[in-house]
Amino acid sequence: MEYALRSRIFSLPTLSIIICVYNEAASVLPVIEKVRSIALSTGWAKDIVVVDNCSTDGTREQLKALTYPDVRVIYHERNMGKGASVRTGFREAHGEFGVIQDADFEYDPAELALFTEKQTETGAEAIFGSRTLGGRHVYKYAQNYWGVRLLTTLTNVLFRGRLSDVAVATKMVRCDVFRALNLTGSAFELDFELPCKLLKYRHHIVEVPVSYRPRTIEEGKKIRWTDGVHALWVILKMRFTR
Repeated sequence: MEYALRSRIFSLPTLSIIICVYNEAASVLPVIEKVRSIALSTGWAKDIVVVDNCSTDGTREQLKALTYPDVRVIYHERNMGKGASVRTGFREAHGEFGVIQDADFEYDPAELALFTEKQTETGAEAIFGSRTLGGRHVYKYAQNYWGVRLLTTLTNVLFRGRLSDVAVATKMVRCDVFRALNLTGSAFELDFELPCKLLKYRHHIVEVPVSYRPRTIEEGKKIRWTDGVHALWVILKMRFTR
């Protein structure tokens, strides 16, 4: 609260960094440390919100031991899905913008400065990362790559978008816009509901290239092929229902 109030006093825009956590005991504390240490682009303050989705591997105990004054931790009493964690984070955010940061190192928290810099430059309501801009295609599994290509193309065709990576996890959105979308997704389908609704209601989305270090299933990757099928259903539902 102190950090958010300080930013308001000096009229600095604030980015709420929403760290979604579920069973990430090996990486959650290093990710939080990295987020605390990063410098956003000039003129931006940070508001750090951690949402634990009822972890059972010791993650919750690590979070409860934290004493950082600039980190707020919210605990779900049952596993409600990543989408629910994202919605909780945006509901509790103090900043004008919120950004989704996973609790592993597939996405580098240091690159969040690229998002605030792009927002300052363009004034966009939403800034998405892209793992494919610049010709990069870093995936562990071929089905993940082709699934993302298919879902991105379908989203662009149905909603007249120009996105290159609709499934990217790191998405930054103006908080009042996010809340007004009345998102309902509780699992990974929120990653697709969000861009579909932004495009449907003609909000401005720009992309920035981000680095990506994908994990294997053995390393803790949680997305499965069934999530792709569910995402396809969400995209079609968003387009053909009022």
